[in-house]
Amino acid sequence: MKTSAFLGRLAALLLVVGLLTAFAGPKLTKTSVGKNITIGVPDGFTTLPDDGIAAKYPAARRPLAVFTNPSGRVDLSVAQKPTTFTDRDYGLLLKIYKSSIQNMYSKVEFLSEDIRTVNKRDFIAFEFVSSVADNKRGSNLAPIRRYQFVQYAIQGDQLLVFTFNCPADEQPQWRPTAQALMQTITVKN
Repeated sequence: MKTSAFLGRLAALLLVVGLLTAFAGPKLTKTSVGKNITIGVPDGFTTLPDDGIAAKYPAARRPLAVFTNPSGRVDLSVAQKPTTFTDRDYGLLLKIYKSSIQNMYSKVEFLSEDIRTVNKRDFIAFEFVSSVADNKRGSNLAPIRRYQFVQYAIQGDQLLVFTFNCPADEQPQWRPTAQALMQTITVKN
């Protein structure tokens, strides 16, 4: 009788601990990016060195920072570029960036798109799954599908771009992390 009561209490305790762990959310480490930007970076992610950024993100204007998981398949990047728009243009920019995203890929499935406030700052946010198909005649390659969460903010004369991406087949695993880390962004004036 005492053993069954003990086992019952132990089972209840393990259930409570399991539920608390499940609802605790992803582990994020507050990380400074540049002078006035902080973001929660998932545990286990490392900073991609400059030569890694140059190889993975070849562009005239390199991101401020890129963080990647141990496999290198999942990235979080923070980029900055000049803009002539202001934060009063977010409604227009939402339409422009949506159109730009649609033109960049063969197919886009939007999961969310809106203007949201995070830590007292407005952001344009898009969450989507993109596909790039090889349209060459006779190609048998499957489309490359990626889950992406992108948030844009204007800081003075700069556009800040926060991007999380992973293979689409890993979306169920990474989507809660992407959603959580986008809520940690702080941009100070």
